[in-house]
Amino acid sequence: MELPLEHLSTFAAIIDEGSFEGAARRLHITPSAVSQRIKAMEQRVGSVLVQRSRPVEVTTAGTTILRLARQYDRLLDDAARELGGGPAGGAVMPIVVNADTLATWFVPALVRAARETDARFEVIRADETMSTEQLRRGEAMAAVTATKAPVPGCTSTRLGIDRYYAVAAPGFADAHFPDGVGAESLQLAPMIEFDRQDLFQQRYLRRITRARIEPPRHYVPSSAEFALAIELGLGWGMLPELQCREALAAGRLVGLGASADGAPDARAVIEMPLYWQRWNLDSPVLDRLSAIIAEEAGIALRRAA
Repeated sequence: MELPLEHLSTFAAIIDEGSFEGAARRLHITPSAVSQRIKAMEQRVGSVLVQRSRPVEVTTAGTTILRLARQYDRLLDDAARELGGGPAGGAVMPIVVNADTLATWFVPALVRAARETDARFEVIRADETMSTEQLRRGEAMAAVTATKAPVPGCTSTRLGIDRYYAVAAPGFADAHFPDGVGAESLQLAPMIEFDRQDLFQQRYLRRITRARIEPPRHYVPSSAEFALAIELGLGWGMLPELQCREALAAGRLVGLGASADGAPDARAVIEMPLYWQRWNLDSPVLDRLSAIIAEEAGIALRRAA
């Protein structure tokens, strides 16, 4: 099967722009030319590659072609750099990162990577348990994920452990847990979840109560505002150690079930190993980015449970 390189670039542009018309504007060709290229690709592959919706949706067969197109763009950009023709106008590298990692140690690492490689990045926010889907679909070249097993065509490297604490504002804890943390008090105390896919609080509840309970809950889908909502007393929730360490030390937050000396109850700590998955592609920029992410994670994250 042979696919012209310009057809692969056209396919990637359609997915990036969300429509045939957007791809045409980006490539400075007519929408008819875009359509003809995609039809030619589909005839060669023998499958529909993209659903003509708004925005367009990649089919199962299209995910394989999209991954190939992204890899081609990456290699072309690397070649341009080596020949002295990059990075202006080069390929943007999409990376999937969960909100808590993005709010703590990842942005400084990305700034360092941009400075050292002169590359451009697109950060795609996704839950750490779901981030590998973007790798499978070819929408991203690398991801911070909680999944150890590598996605086909990728490598997986352990970054470290992100430790989460069950915390609340002191006044909230005094009002809702005067006799300690248990099934009855947790059933009544409002909790905060990031969104409806957030399972951290549920894991804590099961650990403490050994039962499924349904307390009142709020949803705050922003990492910084999630932490602020807890600190202001909207409810209790699970926060990364990197995000709540200072507030705990200052007394603005307390660990649920903390001992008299303030040490968090071991049951209120959940540890989540994080991994860096990336395409198994010989790319100097991707290699350097991966090395920087590993170095910065080694400083920020715990190394052992």
